[in-house]
Amino acid sequence: MADQETPVLDALAEITAASLERCTLEAREVMLARIAALVAVDAPPASYLLNAGTASDVGITMEDVQGILIAVAPVVGTPKVVAASGNLARALGFAVAVMEAELEAQLDAGNGG
Repeated sequence: MADQETPVLDALAEITAASLERCTLEAREVMLARIAALVAVDAPPASYLLNAGTASDVGITMEDVQGILIAVAPVVGTPKVVAASGNLARALGFAVAVMEAELEAQLDAGNGG
């Protein structure tokens, strides 16, 4: 295990791959279910961030996410939906900050500094 730089992320990737191999749902349906599950377990922003790329890749939109929040509200309750909304916003804010930093680094590298 000392050879791995990201053992936890690697383990999560392996678990996810195994789940997808055994799942009969389409990729978009899987991501809809995962987002609903993240809301249900009161997942932290990092969990949403880890799923954001794949969700986007399979065509999940912000309107879809809003629909999921509305759909699960009667089951999970208002506090979890409100918490999920905040966690989603924090995850998106973090993603935007990372993209801005990467763009700035690229611009700096392109300007020789």
